[in-house]
Amino acid sequence: MNTTNSNNGKHPKTLLAAVRYFSDQAIAHDFFVSMRWPNGPVCPRCGSTEVAYQQKYRRFQCKHGHDGRQFTVKTGSVMEDSPLGLDKWALALWMEVNCKNSVSSYEVHRASGITQKSAWFLLHRLRFAIKQGSFEKIGGKGEVVEADETFVGGLSRNMHKSKRAKLRGTGGMDKTPVMGLLARHTEDAPSHVRAMVLPNVQRQTLHDVIHKNVEPGSQVFTDAWKAYKQMDPKFFHDFVDHAEAYVKGVVHTNGLENFWSLFKRCIKGTHVSIEPFHIQAYVDSEAFRFNNRKLHDGQRFTLAAKGLHGKRLTYKALIGASEGAPGTGSEGLPN
Repeated sequence: MNTTNSNNGKHPKTLLAAVRYFSDQAIAHDFFVSMRWPNGPVCPRCGSTEVAYQQKYRRFQCKHGHDGRQFTVKTGSVMEDSPLGLDKWALALWMEVNCKNSVSSYEVHRASGITQKSAWFLLHRLRFAIKQGSFEKIGGKGEVVEADETFVGGLSRNMHKSKRAKLRGTGGMDKTPVMGLLARHTEDAPSHVRAMVLPNVQRQTLHDVIHKNVEPGSQVFTDAWKAYKQMDPKFFHDFVDHAEAYVKGVVHTNGLENFWSLFKRCIKGTHVSIEPFHIQAYVDSEAFRFNNRKLHDGQRFTLAAKGLHGKRLTYKALIGASEGAPGTGSEGLPN
């Protein structure tokens, strides 16, 4: 590998610097190799470190005899089987994790010169890669966790009258519910959020999410939605009735309301319309940006780049083959 082009380990901190830095394919390759294998290349099939580098083709070959001895930095990652250059992957990743309201496939299509369909698939693979899952619970004894839900879907005033006539009532009718949990900042860490798409906002569903994600002994603050009542006594539950006030001393859900406002601007302002079975991907991407907001752009990009391997998302799975016939979003593809 061309280690002389590594810029002495100093990675770009701005979009302009990133475009210049990754325009050299050798530098882009060395960067992604260093993110994936900081201690040297490892065969993704047998785990051996006895690997030879073929610089002419920018690929590696394991010295042990087995199928698939040759591999690249894309093998076994969300970039696998992609014909797009690493410079384009780097540009799209930078824009997705650093644009506050996300970035649309049309913007990446225009900025990088690839087709909109390729840009759409590329962005969804990146969103899949930066999803941050954890088995650790949030909160703790005496710590505060806010819980709230919102609904994602079209506005009734924008619907055709025949479709609008089928709606009954207001609120979440024919919309997708999303629940969020926000652990308020402590001396050791800023506030961070977890959010997930739910089938409904009934009591059992909401309580199950809280039990699965929140440490017993935490203070759980919610709004006055009846489904939050009769919470397990291991949690110290209090609520604020938004019909009367939005803050009751330290009891409020304003942290989550802030996250929802960012998420809604991402959906309404950038993507305009998304299919229900893709909502979780956009929620995960917004949560990544929110939870890492204290980092500068270069640090956030590097953190995301380290998580590209060990994950795979095929186009067939993405378009919802398991969901039946895929829908079509405003960007010309399932969204």
